Amino acid sequence: MNFNERLIDLRKSKGLSQEELGEKIEVSRQTISKWELGQSYPDFQRLVVLSDYYDITLDELVKGISVQDVREKGVSEKQLSEIYDDVKKVESFIPVAKSAFTGFAIFGLVSAGVFLLMGIFLS
Repeated sequence: MNFNERLIDLRKSKGLSQEELGEKIEVSRQTISKWELGQSYPDFQRLVVLSDYYDITLDELVKGISVQDVREKGVSEKQLSEIYDDVKKVESFIPVAKSAFTGFAIFGLVSAGVFLLMGIFLS
């Protein structure tokens, strides 16, 4: 959800009009409208006032992420890091596998050539 959509949802959850919210946080209805339409963005002071008014953190207000979500994301990041480490291990094996495959391919071509020549000479 975008920031402007979050502002609309928060305002409506309190049952307020843009005018009423503007009065409570001391800005005009037009300012609230511009924020909700994504035409402008509140300055830091107004973000703090909004987060206090709605009793949420700045992260929840701006990003839509609660502190608990951030903590859980930290665990996910650790798991993701482990996956990347595993991928790097596999990537380090790829050159070895390519060399082996190339060797088998060359051996197969040489063997096919030998059998072909044997077939020509034995006929």
